[in-house]
Amino acid sequence: MVSVKLWRTEKTPVQTTHTMFSTSLLLLLAAASYVHGVELTQPASMTVQPGQSLSIHCKVSYSVTSYGTNWIRQPAGKALEWIGRICTSGGTDYSDKLKNKFSISRDTSTNTITIGGQNMQTEDTAVYYCARYTQ
Repeated sequence: MVSVKLWRTEKTPVQTTHTMFSTSLLLLLAAASYVHGVELTQPASMTVQPGQSLSIHCKVSYSVTSYGTNWIRQPAGKALEWIGRICTSGGTDYSDKLKNKFSISRDTSTNTITIGGQNMQTEDTAVYYCARYTQ
């Protein structure tokens, strides 16, 4: 069984390589979401069986054509891991390690960012975050 816990936040990533983030950055991200008043809404949790695909929708209160959005995950007891992002243009970038596992898309009519994962395994169990870039 693959358990996925979800959380949302906003903050500009501080690294261009986007491979790992520290736990202290997580606290900054969570605080930034409250201070700026931006809402990002995801389901509380999901469970999929090994080998199944995963689709997580992140409904946001900002225009997805004005801000880019990242997806980040954190397995229990491990560091944050950047999965990928979708830019204001609709272009995407992914972590080299995860680029064949995940895809990110958006719906501009509903301001929803979606991450899709394929062939999910127990090692993909994590808290998944959608995170907005700030301008």
